[in-house]
Amino acid sequence: MHALEAGDAGKAWAELGRRLPRPRALLIASAHWETSQPTLTGAARPGTIHDFYGFPKPLYAIHYPAAGSPEVAARARALLEERAFEAAIDAERGLDHGAWSPLLYAYPQADIPVVQISVQTPLGPRHHLQLGAALAPLAAEGVLVIGSGHLTHNLRELRELRSLRDTSVGRPEPYVSEFQSWVRECIDSNDVERLADYRELSPAGARAHPTEEHFLPLFVALGAAREGYRAERIIEHVEGRVLAMDAYLFHPGQ
Repeated sequence: MHALEAGDAGKAWAELGRRLPRPRALLIASAHWETSQPTLTGAARPGTIHDFYGFPKPLYAIHYPAAGSPEVAARARALLEERAFEAAIDAERGLDHGAWSPLLYAYPQADIPVVQISVQTPLGPRHHLQLGAALAPLAAEGVLVIGSGHLTHNLRELRELRSLRDTSVGRPEPYVSEFQSWVRECIDSNDVERLADYRELSPAGARAHPTEEHFLPLFVALGAAREGYRAERIIEHVEGRVLAMDAYLFHPGQ
């Protein structure tokens, strides 16, 4: 529903799009594309995938007609293979809502080419840090690397609260606030190794992410930022008491 009702997150995404220098292409890791090996969209005109059901009809009318970039996809694949990743290109796949929902606000004209990259959930955070590090040269080539997920993503709790009609008021659940603060501390201190062990070291990491796919895109962006990055939190926000929408901008290190 963020595509239709983005709220504070949409405002932050829109401001980011206005603020950043115009990239020549976007490479976005989405939580909604899981594969066994890193895979990139290679279509010149990727379609808009409506990968959900049971939602209001206006959502299915949304199309994000950005061009793809077979050139950037091929360059990204080559960079991954230089780091011994087995990578693939899918010439048919379009963009799922993990990609086009935020891009509707950040780049509403859909006039910047987009390439999407998949996540490999069973391989965990360090794999995705290494994936991002392999893609880091793209940043110097005018490609904006984006991770699209959620800082917390326990949909079971969200559904339970909705059944009680208990999501529109009240403060965030304590574990959500604790997890937000813990993540920010790790990011601000460049302690990505500690962050990668979040399930063991953080307060309620497994509760914040019963499954990992929505947290892993963050590590792709972190890896691409290189060591010594500077982080800027562009939004701190919780919806429905349990869905943290925090987003970070990483200024690359050397």
